Amino acid sequence: MIDGAWLNPPVEAAEDGRGLRVTAARGSDFWRTTSYGYDRDGGHALLAPFGPEAAVEVSFVADYDRQFDQAGLLVRIDEATWIKAGLEYCDGAMQLGAVVTAGLSDWSSAPVDWAGREVTVRASRSGDAVTVRARAGGEPWRMIRLAPFPAGVPARAGLYCCAPERAGLTVRFTGAAFTAPDEALHP
Repeated sequence: MIDGAWLNPPVEAAEDGRGLRVTAARGSDFWRTTSYGYDRDGGHALLAPFGPEAAVEVSFVADYDRQFDQAGLLVRIDEATWIKAGLEYCDGAMQLGAVVTAGLSDWSSAPVDWAGREVTVRASRSGDAVTVRARAGGEPWRMIRLAPFPAGVPARAGLYCCAPERAGLTVRFTGAAFTAPDEALHP
């Protein structure tokens, strides 16, 4: 796991020999304004410095099934500039997606059949962009998002989880590490 600090400490976080188990508080979320009309900056994130020309990978078990339960990775400059990417349970299905926020949030998602599996999400920062990819198990990486992101600005990144609608969401994170950025946008 990364050696970071909690932004909004969770209800509980403990190593259990198989990873870091994180329990989210009811009402935890990251969102800014768009469509819903509110700003939320109370999600739980274990973050460390994330420089330019770097990547972060977060792995977790997608074992949840309540509306808006979510886990994945967060790349953050401040409360108005961030990217979260991972799996969110929404409208009866597990959705792979990303929220990119530059003052206002936007959200893209698509259903995946990854419930109960170990999922890895990767954000690669290079130049003025972050490329987000994800995969379940040893499957090939899927491109999720190419998003603008301020070049050369100090940022932090790491794992996150939120439970906007309920108490009791616990996510087992099996890995989180920094590595070199992707060499190219396309293989």
